[in-house]
Amino acid sequence: MLGRQVVVTADPEANHFILEQEGKSVEMCYLDSVAQLCGHDESSAGATGHIHKYLRTLILNHFGYGRLRYKLLKKVEAMAHKSLGAWSSQPSVELNRATSQIMFDFISKELFSYDPKGCTESMGDAFINFLDSLASVPLNIPGTKFHKCLKNQKKTMKILREIVDERCASPEIRRGDFLDYFLEGMKKEAFITKDFIAFVMFGLLFASFESIPIMLSLALKLIMEHPLVLQELKVNLNEHEAILRNKGTSNFTLTWEDYKSMTFTLHVIDETLRMANVGLGNFRKALEDIKIKGHTIPAGWTILVVSSVLHMDPNIYPDPLVFNPWRWKNGRSKITTKNFTPFGGGIRFCPGAELSKLTMAIFLHVAVTKYRFTKIKGGNLVRHPVLKFKDGFHIKVSKKMSHEDGAEREAKSGSVSIM
Repeated sequence: MLGRQVVVTADPEANHFILEQEGKSVEMCYLDSVAQLCGHDESSAGATGHIHKYLRTLILNHFGYGRLRYKLLKKVEAMAHKSLGAWSSQPSVELNRATSQIMFDFISKELFSYDPKGCTESMGDAFINFLDSLASVPLNIPGTKFHKCLKNQKKTMKILREIVDERCASPEIRRGDFLDYFLEGMKKEAFITKDFIAFVMFGLLFASFESIPIMLSLALKLIMEHPLVLQELKVNLNEHEAILRNKGTSNFTLTWEDYKSMTFTLHVIDETLRMANVGLGNFRKALEDIKIKGHTIPAGWTILVVSSVLHMDPNIYPDPLVFNPWRWKNGRSKITTKNFTPFGGGIRFCPGAELSKLTMAIFLHVAVTKYRFTKIKGGNLVRHPVLKFKDGFHIKVSKKMSHEDGAEREAKSGSVSIM
């Protein structure tokens, strides 16, 4: 595979074993194109041992449960209201690109207080179509996808280094962002250099820029295509409308308890994650001969752990090609960390998993209670090698009238199920 000897595994026990072996018999690895684009040797992408543990703790301190609950939830809700309001004034929006832009603005502001208005070049534009080059042959020749992608990466890294230099020159000015904590760490940890910080921030932007937007776009697409799911969200379980009634007003801020009460919404999110992992899989390198289930993976070989195949196992997920959020209510006992791994596993379990789910849930809440969506064109999915919309997904967003909200809250419905 692209010049490497690769073992591909789609077995639940083997996958779980391999992911749990990092730091022992396997190590993280990437395709050459990814390593060059994301700075494998300089950033968190290749971090191991103490460095990886330090970075993971730092990320969780800023994007983990505590901060999500008391700081970021309100910001995510404000972002959802602002974005949907802006989209409703446009004839149509290409959903994935629009969500990519708002997520880039949100994450970059949390990471290093980025203000695109104060910059001569837009970093957001440079990130567009990065994922198209992930599985390409890394030939830096004009006209190739990789050349264009590497050119954008260098431009983005230049901007990031300038931001880090500027902040280092004025350490007394604190902004309360992720970079503040990193700069503080430079005083204690020798491995934290300006280049290291820039590469880590690039990697975090890269990870969130495409993963959350495509999953949010796909969730909205699936809801639009399945009226019973939308009906359940709005009427039957009443979780969104119940929140509105309990608040007694349409102008309120959601709480952590509100988020956790969105039971069916979280089922919709899990079902979306099950049906469509963004990435192709997880790559590891065998540090020694690994014997597993009658096979031997030779030392030095690359291992591609394909977890998404397990999400289509009919023994665990009956009718796996059917979008059925109700399965998470009725059949969760069969689902384990071995057969549902949308955020990876082992010590590399994605530290942004809860941020991803919270962002999707809050966005869907605002969308369901305040807006209507109409498909204009597109929406066909392809894997190349990551999940994407082949020709975009163009929709019309319309703000609900007050009488529509009232009619939906008063509507009565029997139980809904998908056969």
